[in-house]
Amino acid sequence: MSTSTLPLARAGRRFVLAGAVALTATLALAAPAAAHAEVEADKPQALAENVTLSFVSEAESDSAGFTELRVVLPEGIAPADVALDEGPKGWKLTATKDGYTVGGPALKAGVDGEHKIKVRQLPDAKELAFKTVETYSDGEVSRWIELPSGGKEPEQPAPVLKLKAAAPGAKPVSPSPTATQSATPSAAASTPSTTASESDASPAASDTAADEDDGMSSGALVAVIVVALLVLGGGAWWLVKRRAASSSES
Repeated sequence: MSTSTLPLARAGRRFVLAGAVALTATLALAAPAAAHAEVEADKPQALAENVTLSFVSEAESDSAGFTELRVVLPEGIAPADVALDEGPKGWKLTATKDGYTVGGPALKAGVDGEHKIKVRQLPDAKELAFKTVETYSDGEVSRWIELPSGGKEPEQPAPVLKLKAAAPGAKPVSPSPTATQSATPSAAASTPSTTASESDASPAASDTAADEDDGMSSGALVAVIVVALLVLGGGAWWLVKRRAASSSES
């Protein structure tokens, strides 16, 4: 290669290297997020009554499935004011002194733990944290119980539900007279759930369609970048070879 073609060759190499860095960054951004637990409400408003809360615990084990989810209720929601609305087949809800457990036959590995509860009334607050402890069939335990502190995002954050301000005239209802075990829906069997220790807890349903759309968009973006790099890299190589051939002929 002649001296005149060296700057162009170096520029081509720099361009390809920069493209590779950009592709790596894009792949990192497109990678799936770590497993987590979420909560959503059909009426996310302070002092709202008869609210359905939907919980999703993302599976992070390839060899074991969920057998139990333990949830610590925030201040203002009593265990007696919660009932299981929907859950995996065979799972039932059992009240604890500070929340509830919902569990039953082990889910298949890789299947998210999803359930819904009916809450008598939400408290007058701006946001509610539901610390969640997940137990797998192999005994593995995952704790989503951390709250933000000092401006830092926790590594295993508890599910947090943000609430709108209470409606005008809304008032707290009288507390439940007794703490009774919540009833299970007819679709759920009466299999007793396992019990998590109280020390384990001391954490919205994911939009599947949106996640799939994001994955497709990320994949399309990566494909475009790869094609562009191949075309531009090939063009740079061809230009260098042509310059080299011209120089040798002259």
